[in-house]
Amino acid sequence: MPAADAPESRDREPVERAASPASSTGLASGRLLRSAAFRWFLGGQSISMAGSAMSPVALAFGVLELTDSAAWLSAVTTAALVPMVATLLLGGGIADRYRRDTVLCLTSLGAGLTQVGVAFLLLAHQHPALLLPLSALNGIFQGLTKPALRGIVSNLAAGRGLQQASSLVASVRNATRILGPTAAGLMTACVGGGWAIAADAVSFLLAAAFFARMSLPDLPPRTEDGPTMLGELREGWSYFSSKSWIWTVTLAFAVFNAVNMGVWQILGPVIANGTIGAEGWGLVLSARGVGALLASVVMVKLTVRRPMAPALSSMSLAAVPLILLGAGVNAFWLAAAAFVAGVVSEFFTVVWETVCNTHVPERLLSRVGAHDEFWSFVPIPVGQLSTPFLAAAFGTAVVAVTGGWVAAVAMLVPLLVPSLRRIEINRNDD
Repeated sequence: MPAADAPESRDREPVERAASPASSTGLASGRLLRSAAFRWFLGGQSISMAGSAMSPVALAFGVLELTDSAAWLSAVTTAALVPMVATLLLGGGIADRYRRDTVLCLTSLGAGLTQVGVAFLLLAHQHPALLLPLSALNGIFQGLTKPALRGIVSNLAAGRGLQQASSLVASVRNATRILGPTAAGLMTACVGGGWAIAADAVSFLLAAAFFARMSLPDLPPRTEDGPTMLGELREGWSYFSSKSWIWTVTLAFAVFNAVNMGVWQILGPVIANGTIGAEGWGLVLSARGVGALLASVVMVKLTVRRPMAPALSSMSLAAVPLILLGAGVNAFWLAAAAFVAGVVSEFFTVVWETVCNTHVPERLLSRVGAHDEFWSFVPIPVGQLSTPFLAAAFGTAVVAVTGGWVAAVAMLVPLLVPSLRRIEINRNDD
């Protein structure tokens, strides 16, 4: 019986994912960087992530240059976020149904063209309402991109090479998160936010050219009586909902994300403004980015046989900065906690991507990944909208400290699932 269809009780370990025509091309860690397909993928991702790391700063200051209105900035960012989340599940079905390199090429091309439009509107000082449909389109392309990215590593790597590939991509992502905002700030200050958005547009278009060179094998031809897109989406949900080791982690992160995004992003600057100041807050954010970069570099070589227990246990430390934020500690201790949070968050990210790529059937990876992201992202607006009201009722310090403890406990709850604790990563890579 194929792994995708094998029944699994709560006490069984997940089984190794079944091979497929696409996944059979994956390379072990010793040959990963010698693969032209992986180099084209890593190059495209590097360029795309560099532009995406610049985009938030460039867009924020570009819109403020145009409108001098926080309300318009909120409208533009929300116009992209909502369609992105809404499109994730469809993106999972598309990425499992068609070649993922083709999906990435087309979505990167679409995202690049929408950013060209945004850059033009900002540079031409057009009415900000015209930005809304372009932002929505960009969000749709991002929603279609994310599931393809979750699944494509299994087409390019195998065995321990899966973790190495995830770690290399994470290292680039974290480096761009440190350097990208600074570059965007300098470019915005020198030539304006519109030109920084134009640079992001170019990065998407270049990434599309890189993805077009990957040349993954064609998928097997579909038969006339094969499943429809709707049937495949139902299959993805059925698999996701039947695997307690997956959905318990997703629910834990739904709680963690709602609390973390509400407290850290909304209350964080407010509390910092009255304690450590903007300079101290910038130091804290940078410390988290450095910790994440360090962890992703180390994870290229580090292998843990049964990684989920240490990954989830350490993730509870990512909630410590919320508690210290509410306690009003100085910038040094908050930065130290943020550094640790960056380390453990990236450790978990690499482990989770490796585990999913190892134990979820390749043909279902994007659909399962889309459900994982969708259900963990949906509560974020709830946390962001409710946190100010809770802070007004109970005080910012109480909400931050309580939220930190709730987030920490949420990370430990999935460890109650025996099959999750026993998951192994294949150590035989050659």
